[in-house]
Amino acid sequence: MSDSDASLQAVLRRLPSVDQVLQSAAAEPFLRAFDRDRVVEAVRTALQEAREALRSAGAGAGACEPPTPQAVVERAGEALTAGRRRKIRRVVNATGIILHTGLGRAVLPAQAVEAIAAEQRGYSLVAVEQATGERMWREKPIAELLGEITGCEAATVVNNNAGATVLILAELARGKEVLTSRGQLVEIGGSFRLPDVMAMSGARLVEVGTTNKTYVHDYERAITPNTGLLLSVHTSNYKVIGFTESVPIAELVALGRRHNLPVVDDLGSGALVDFGELGLADEPMVSRSVAAGADLCCFSGDKLIGGPQSGIVVGRKSYVTRLRKNPFFRALRSDKLTLAALEATLRLYRDRRTLFTENPTLAMISLRAPELERRAEALAGLLRALPEAEVEVVSESSQLGGGSMPGYDLPTRAVAFASKRATAQRLGERLRMEEPPVFTRVKKDRVLFDPRTMLAGDDLVVRDALARALAGEKDGTR
Repeated sequence: MSDSDASLQAVLRRLPSVDQVLQSAAAEPFLRAFDRDRVVEAVRTALQEAREALRSAGAGAGACEPPTPQAVVERAGEALTAGRRRKIRRVVNATGIILHTGLGRAVLPAQAVEAIAAEQRGYSLVAVEQATGERMWREKPIAELLGEITGCEAATVVNNNAGATVLILAELARGKEVLTSRGQLVEIGGSFRLPDVMAMSGARLVEVGTTNKTYVHDYERAITPNTGLLLSVHTSNYKVIGFTESVPIAELVALGRRHNLPVVDDLGSGALVDFGELGLADEPMVSRSVAAGADLCCFSGDKLIGGPQSGIVVGRKSYVTRLRKNPFFRALRSDKLTLAALEATLRLYRDRRTLFTENPTLAMISLRAPELERRAEALAGLLRALPEAEVEVVSESSQLGGGSMPGYDLPTRAVAFASKRATAQRLGERLRMEEPPVFTRVKKDRVLFDPRTMLAGDDLVVRDALARALAGEKDGTR
């Protein structure tokens, strides 16, 4: 056996045993708080990690000190405590992506959160008329709000917009042809494609036009006795630009009327306000589609509307009634928590004076340069106090995300951070493992923090998390 191997074995023999660790004073709080078998397993794991760390030290292992029982308990305690944390929990989004799909998309308005917390502690008035005590359809309050906001005759809600599309196709076009522009055959997240969704619904896709140009006569030439409906799909997660032509919804509606065919407008992200008035990318508004005469429009509730995950359908009462009677509807319907949050979110749209401050999604979208500069400088001031910090406020771009307004960047001011203690990639990894986790961007070996998507108080959370990450890099802790 070599001298280095002998030194390693000597250090390994000095590791405390499981019993020694469990009998230490440091272990007592954990033995009271957790099942003993779980504590034993956590201690064994911590000791195994210590053995592996010593072996990986190689020739330098002889100079290492084995962890004390208290140090082993601390490591085991971290694992035990982490196991108690909810996996789905609050994080800091400093990426600048407003509708970050991986981080839950829209941040719910405070009113929606309060509705879930306050109204759902006990039983809820979900599907009963208060005045008569008779059963009612659960989306009725939301349908009334949507009628007020969009001008539609009727509305309903399901679990998401893909579900709304399946439901519409299954009810109005099962066994029939659906005419859709070739340039609108979208693929949404998770590789779900419109042709696949259509096939599942029992409808048969008929492509019209070309990828970049489709005219109303393309639809008209494709109409047969077996045509079930005309479908327009807003390409909310990509753009076809350049030499292009598409059919306005009003023209498609006129064609549908001539041939007695329903016209459906799948708006994807959905917009209840005119983003063009804010100087942003033009996004088709639900109210304009309704006014143009679309028989049904469907869109998401958790994207540009800023509410919970849901699929909203508005349009003619006769068609909405048919959707609600379809067997698919019960499988796709929304639960009471979603309905409470969606109702609270939609109520905000009744008052434009406060909408853009009380709806977090719209507030983030509409943030202007002076406020972004102020927030960035405030965060930079906090981070400059950290050791060996290189901090700069830089011009960057935020994104809508969530398949909304593709290719449209929002100018922002971000804080770029670097330290000699760790690479930007390493700091980004450590920040994600903090509590709460902090998600950032890494660019040119600097960590970027975009204040556009950071909520009140997040700047202090970021500073403290970054301080712990840097301290961990210096002392070599995990």
